[in-house]
Amino acid sequence: MFLIFSPSLRAQNDVIKLQSCEGNPYQQTVDSIKKASAEQGYVLLREASVQMESEYEMPVVLPMQGGTIYQFVFIGDPTSKLYEVRMFDWNERQVVYKRHQWGDIDGNVISYTYTPQFSEYHMIKPVQVNKKKKKLCGYVMLMKKPEPTAKKN
Repeated sequence: MFLIFSPSLRAQNDVIKLQSCEGNPYQQTVDSIKKASAEQGYVLLREASVQMESEYEMPVVLPMQGGTIYQFVFIGDPTSKLYEVRMFDWNERQVVYKRHQWGDIDGNVISYTYTPQFSEYHMIKPVQVNKKKKKLCGYVMLMKKPEPTAKKN
């Protein structure tokens, strides 16, 4: 389950549609991250390319299993000046905060690992600030490390 709520959602005929970006401007970065993560033992669970608005959070709600190692990746528009990701647990307690600025090494990519203590829903809120563009493309990925399988004797 991977729910994304965004100001870019449009209600038409009582149907809410998520607007994805045309093409994927970050495909090379995405492929590189997927390869590096797979080499570290991560398995891709979900990914989405979505339209965002500058200065507006794009809440992502997802279930996480306690004790499982997850990696979350957010890729923002390279021309944005600021990128932030906040993550909250079920009790709305902030458990992760990451901030990058334009000019930082890999400034438009925020990646972090997280291991929840309990199995519960978490909300991740990426945001980017761009003074020249109102509509932006964002890309999110969620990966996890599979639990080691027991060896049979």
